Amino acid sequence: MRIGNLAEVTGTPVETIRFYEREGLLPAAQRTENNYRLYTAAHVDRLAFIRHCRNLDMALDEIRSLLRLRDAPSQDCGEVNALLDEHIGHVGQRIRELRALEKDLKALRARCSAPNAIEACGILNQLDGAVSHGHSAAPHRHIRGAH
Repeated sequence: MRIGNLAEVTGTPVETIRFYEREGLLPAAQRTENNYRLYTAAHVDRLAFIRHCRNLDMALDEIRSLLRLRDAPSQDCGEVNALLDEHIGHVGQRIRELRALEKDLKALRARCSAPNAIEACGILNQLDGAVSHGHSAAPHRHIRGAH
């Protein structure tokens, strides 16, 4: 099948398929004489695996590791367990960070209980005050690995 068919069958945008190929997650497809990519059922299966991992918010490096392990089925799965345990830890950390963000946003929202003139808006004044006091952004809370 051609890339458009693969995109349709898997619900994956064409550019995402090309990106996964460039990243080495999806093996390069064979090319026809007129340079069209030709994909097989193995590509469909692998792309479904990748998409499932992405739906679990796994980073590309985590998926790459899982694919490497998946491609060596006779190995022990201890490394898979360790990778998933680490990912669970990342998710827990992100949940804590999102709860803190929600708390910060609610506190900010509480600064403006009723519509006022923009110049009296407690939210905008608080945001402006943070910038003028050198607090231009919340502390960096993103987990390494870009989830």
